[in-house]
Amino acid sequence: MTSLTVTSANDIDARAFWTTLGQRATGMTVVTADSDDGPTGFLGLSAAHVTASPPTMLVSVDRKTSALAGIMSRRHFAVNFLPANAVGVADAFAGKAGLSGAARFTPGEWCVLSTGAPVFCDALGVFDCVVDEVLQRGDVSIVIGRVVAVASRADGDPLIFFRGKSHAGVGGL
Repeated sequence: MTSLTVTSANDIDARAFWTTLGQRATGMTVVTADSDDGPTGFLGLSAAHVTASPPTMLVSVDRKTSALAGIMSRRHFAVNFLPANAVGVADAFAGKAGLSGAARFTPGEWCVLSTGAPVFCDALGVFDCVVDEVLQRGDVSIVIGRVVAVASRADGDPLIFFRGKSHAGVGGL
């Protein structure tokens, strides 16, 4: 039998927080926006739905992330669910490929839906959102968006993030 390692509230540091959060498998998403300087985006593992009525999504954006300025200036963003074969796209937006700014959009094909935010054409699903509200918490901005367009595919496996690594497809775990 395995046992849990418990860390008390006073001892929870960033490492303990991220290690514990890494125990949750999550689909990898890229959050994108258009900006005055061109397309921008980041790997957004914290993208989540809020409600279906009205359709609403949220993303947590580190305030140091350059993409936040694009989201705030144009008041839109897209959440792109990455397919299993999009490791190169994930690496580009995670900063692992040495790309920054608009160069991160080099891998893959990109298009737009309603807002003008870049959409990964091979995504498993996309939520195109307009900014509805922004909350500040710690070192992040929690951006809540009203969904104005969606797109999805009926086939393909997801790219999963688990224990600090990407895994191709559900069977890859």
